[in-house]
This record gives sequence, structure tokens and C-alpha cells, in this order.
Amino acid sequence: MGKDVSRSTFSREDRTRYRHKVRRCLDVFALMLKDFRFDADRPMTGLELELNLIDPDGEPAMRNAQILADLADPSFQTELGQFNLEVNLKPRLIAEHGFEDYEDDLRTSLARAGDRAKLVQARLVTIGILPTLTQRHAVLENLSENPRYRVLNEQIVSARGEDITLDIRGVESLQSHADSIAPEAACTSTQFHLQVAPEDFANYWNASQAIAGPQVAIGANAPFLFGKRLWAETRIALFEQATDTRPDELKAQGVRPRVWFGERWITSIFDLFEENVRYFPPLLPITTDEDPVEVMHSGGVPRLSELRLHNGTIYRWNRPVYDIMNGRPHLRVENRVLPAGPTVVDLLANAAFYFGLVRSLAEADRPVWTQLTFSQAEENFHVSARDGLEARVYWPRLGELHATDLVLERLLPWAHEGLNRFDVDPAVRDRLLGVVEQRCLTRRNGASWQTATVEALEARGLDRPAALREMLRLYAEYSPSNEPVHTWPVG
Repeated sequence: MGKDVSRSTFSREDRTRYRHKVRRCLDVFALMLKDFRFDADRPMTGLELELNLIDPDGEPAMRNAQILADLADPSFQTELGQFNLEVNLKPRLIAEHGFEDYEDDLRTSLARAGDRAKLVQARLVTIGILPTLTQRHAVLENLSENPRYRVLNEQIVSARGEDITLDIRGVESLQSHADSIAPEAACTSTQFHLQVAPEDFANYWNASQAIAGPQVAIGANAPFLFGKRLWAETRIALFEQATDTRPDELKAQGVRPRVWFGERWITSIFDLFEENVRYFPPLLPITTDEDPVEVMHSGGVPRLSELRLHNGTIYRWNRPVYDIMNGRPHLRVENRVLPAGPTVVDLLANAAFYFGLVRSLAEADRPVWTQLTFSQAEENFHVSARDGLEARVYWPRLGELHATDLVLERLLPWAHEGLNRFDVDPAVRDRLLGVVEQRCLTRRNGASWQTATVEALEARGLDRPAALREMLRLYAEYSPSNEPVHTWPVG
């Protein structure tokens, strides 16, 4: 949800007006897909990174407002919790040395924000879930000051009509309740954006869905929540539950969740926006004065603000995006499955793997989604989030195999070919995909390093809270070195 929201109550008339406006936007969007020229000549990429703030004791530091005020940098903004920040890097091409440009830009931005954080006795950490976070931190009072988060909380809690239940069963189990969406602030993610032509969107979205499982398996970095060791990528289960607007009765009726993998392969981006309108009631029924029909007939580019706002309150793991830049509309796939961290080079290795693999699969003569059921792709996703590098997934013609074997035998060569099609410099390509390869060979990613380190510390006599604090201290020490996580010492 990229816009500020100041209103906290909405009338029946607001909701009726908004529903009508969203449907009008959807009709105009359908016409635009037929008649407009979308910007897709040179496919730009984008990258967003969510961050945690910790104090000198490793506890969450509720200081994002102070740091942002001191930074005065529009590329940084608030996230849900006061212990979160988000940085949005400038879109760019990944041809030639584009990934190195991202790396330099991100390291510079993080260093600058880190310097400002020190002024308020805080430190930045890029990690999927902050392991020292407890339930006493995940409360309404610790949401960021921007009114849009309070409004979103009120609407989700009101739609649900009861407390939010967390029930995550992994290596250990967590059952708890919350009276707000504050636990969702524990989730810190990395998002990749890829600009695509309208006629190619379905292929790229389908390919992104097909590879979501292997992506999470090799990139997992969130094994602990509220002191419990749960899934390798607990962020997936937490996000799905912490923003669920459905009480048990609606779940039993098959009502779709707002954090959603989806339920079918698509043939057009229109399918996704139409599903949004058909299945999901509005959370934030805020309308603008724009008449998209008049704008289109006058030769302008409709902003479709209501359709975009509605889309921003439906949290698909691969989200469709309609946007306008320099007066031209464009479409993007927003890949949202991965956690933050552990290092910048790990993050960019994940990016190289995603961009290369998705292009190779999207342009394949026989698409993988014609051989893989959608339900199996979803099963791969959740199994990979639960088991990480130990996950066993299904792939056409190979059957069930370890995700790491699938990556080494099939997916890495395809990612290599896809990056060649993007004209990525060979040395850059090999360096980044080499990080992914080594994770698979060493069986070490962020999640496995965290769990192995905590096990080693507990074996030395530390209790769980002390082991988590010490593990986080080591993590925060190693991460700025930009040495990939598979090279970090354990314990």
C-alpha cells in the first residue's frame, strides 16, 4: 500500500462508491490491455528491502521515525513496525554490470542509514524475522506512526471480528493470539520487480509461481519466532495468519485468504485483477476524482487508483503491478516470497537466480506449468518454507527430489541461460549464481546457519533467549562483511 491514508472510518456509501469505481477501473484496464502501448521495450527491474532495527542489547529498537527524519532520503520509508524500515532502490537494467550497480547502491544506502541509526543507539539488521522479537514487542503501540497502518489494522481486525490466531507447527510449535496485526511486523522481506509486456505477463507470473518453492528453500532465513524454532522460513506462515481476515467459519466455507498463493495458472494479467474484484471486499474504500473513461478518451493515461489500492491490500506471493512512469503505463511482476538478508551479496544472488530462471522458463517452448499442477506448485512452496534446504519437492519428469538437487541439476543451468538473455556480464553471472550453488553444496543458508549456531550455543549451556541474543550478535557482526552466509563460521 504505497499511499498515505488519513481516514479511519468508512460509510456504506463509501463502500458502494468504491466498489463501483473499482469495477469501472477494471473495465478500463481491459480496454487498455487491448489498445494501449505499454512500456516494455527495455525490461527494467526493481528491488525493495525491509530492515530491522535493534538496540545495543539486541532487542527491537522502536526508532524508525527518528532515523527517517535524520536521513531525509525518499528511498527510505516506514514499514509496519517502529522497528522496521524499507529501502526502495532506483529501477535499472540488469544487463552488463547492473547487479554490481545494485550492490554498490544498496551497500551505500545501508551504510548511510546505519550511520544515522548509530546516532540513536540502534543498528540495522537484514534478517527474515528478528530472533529476539517477543510477543511483548508485537503489540499495537509499536506500529509505525503513519496513520495508514492503524487504519489497515482497524479494517482487518474489524473484518475478522475476533482476535487473530497464530498456530504454526514446525520443529517446535507456537500457538498464540493477537488483538492486532502487529505480529506481521516481524516479517521482513525482499521484493524483486520485473517489468514485462502485457502479452508476456501470464508466462512470467506462471513461471514465478512454479519456482516459488525452490526459491524459498534455498533463500530461507527466518527459523525463529517468539523464541520458538518453527519453519525454515516461518515468515510465510506468519504472514498468512497475521493478516487473515477470515474467522474459522469463513475458512470452512472456502473464502479466499488475502495472503494468497492463488488457485490456477493464468492466461492474462487481467485474470488476477478480475479475481481481486470478484473475491475480495474492499479494506480501504477510498476513491479519487479521476474518471478513467474520460482520461482514456481524452488521450491520457488513467491512474486507476482504486484498482491499484485494492490490489495493494491483497498479498499475493507474486503480485501483479500496474504503474505509470514518465507518462507511460507499464506492468510488473512483484516477486515477494523471499526474506531479507543475510548479506547484500546473498540477496543479489537470490535476485540473479530469480531473474535468470524466470526468464528462461517464461520463454521455454514447453512451459513447465503445462506439466505441473497448480496445487503441486503450492505444495512445493509450503513444504520448502517449512523444510528449507531439506525440502523435497516435485518437478515434472523428475518426480520428488531434494530441492537442492533440483536447483543444482536443472534450475541453475536455466538461470544461467536466462541471465545470458538479459546480457548480464559473465563474471557477474558466475559470481552470483556461484553463491546459490555453494549454498546447495554446503547445505548452508541463513536459516540453517541460524539454527546450527543456536544449537551450538545451547550445547555450551546457554538457554534459548541467551542463545538467540548471541546468535543475533554474531549475525549482525558477519552480515556487513558481505561474505555470503555459507562461508560464516557456526557458533
